[in-house]
Amino acid sequence: YLAGVIAGKMSKTGTLGFVGSFPIPEVLRNINAFTLGAQSVNPKIKTKVIWVNTWFDPPKESEAAQSLINAGADVLLQNTDSTAVLQTAEKAGKYAFGWDSDMSAFAPKAHLGSAIVDWSNYYIKSIEEVKAGTWKGGIITRWGVPEGQNDLVKIADVVPAETKAKVDELKKGMKDGTFSPFTGPVVDNAGKERLAKDAKADDEWLGKIDFYVKGVEGKVPSGK
Repeated sequence: YLAGVIAGKMSKTGTLGFVGSFPIPEVLRNINAFTLGAQSVNPKIKTKVIWVNTWFDPPKESEAAQSLINAGADVLLQNTDSTAVLQTAEKAGKYAFGWDSDMSAFAPKAHLGSAIVDWSNYYIKSIEEVKAGTWKGGIITRWGVPEGQNDLVKIADVVPAETKAKVDELKKGMKDGTFSPFTGPVVDNAGKERLAKDAKADDEWLGKIDFYVKGVEGKVPSGK
């Protein structure tokens, strides 16, 4: 969502691109949150998606990124783990984000920020529990911005100061629970309401996302 806010401000064409790995709820959440964030600063934003059906394949990722750029996208995000999308954007004179780690060094001119996962807090907590004899396996842990697990780092100097301030404000809201990216009304790209006005998505809703929000083009692949 925070990357989307920056993308919506930085895009000149009004078209964003997303290189998707697999059409599962986790990835669809990211596509939708990216789009909703962008629409919060530019309601006319559209997002194009290309699926590569892999978590890591630089040639495929690069080809998909170039196709999105050829179709008018000028800011890209991905749910794949190589630096290919970011580097392809830089070669084309466009913008993009790093994913899962700080990728700013790989394409500094294109890099707007990196959406990272920081496992240190989880590892420290778990190891301390093991040492104390209180650790229990077989549990599902869902951490995010409040716990320091997810963050958007190395926001580029080209991003306007007011946009950086908005990102900081939203991040603070995510940390203290006063803001949720998925707050209704949420409408899919076929016009159907998926989350009622003022309702905040819970884990069950987030785990069953199988649609694109309004503004994302195309249909979600069936996976069959």
